[in-house]
Amino acid sequence: MTETIFALAADYGVPLLFCVTFLSCLALPVPSSLLMLASGGFAAAGDLSLPAVAAAAFCGAVIGDNTGYWIARGLGQRLGDWLKAHPKRAALRDRSEVFMGKWGGASVFFSCWLVAPLGPYVNYVSGLSRFSWVRFAMWGAAGEVFWVGIYVGLGYLFADNLTAISSILSNVSGFLVAVFMAFGLGLWLWRASKARERQIAQAPQA
Repeated sequence: MTETIFALAADYGVPLLFCVTFLSCLALPVPSSLLMLASGGFAAAGDLSLPAVAAAAFCGAVIGDNTGYWIARGLGQRLGDWLKAHPKRAALRDRSEVFMGKWGGASVFFSCWLVAPLGPYVNYVSGLSRFSWVRFAMWGAAGEVFWVGIYVGLGYLFADNLTAISSILSNVSGFLVAVFMAFGLGLWLWRASKARERQIAQAPQA
């Protein structure tokens, strides 16, 4: 798989990178992060232009984020029902809702790079909840600067060790998602417990 991605990056370069980052933000299973690493490595070797690589990845991601937002906002409940019908997607959507409930607008920023597996679903949840598009677009663009900068930059700096870097980043991203979700669930349970205690305390005594 990795060798195939490297070959595609060498053959199709910047246009492919734009398309893949765009599609990844719609929750399609494409290797966007690995392709950014590979493109950064080819830029370091002089086979691709570093500014062109960064621009393609950034523009594809930003357009993808906003496309996902407006798809969700336009389809509304129909998209919500479709997500619920697929257990894995439903779980990611639920995690995204918890994440947004905890971090608000900043969740869009963090989901672009720090917990990237949640990114497309945060886009959808933002549209479904009619979160302010201006705030969404600004937080999203800021987050994509980090995502593109990290992956293209690491690919450029560690062009000789792309496979190892990709594996490390993938493991770290998955770990962070688990940590954030566990923290969010714990906070929700704590708040629910406190609310229950207040209800009991305020209930009239028999």
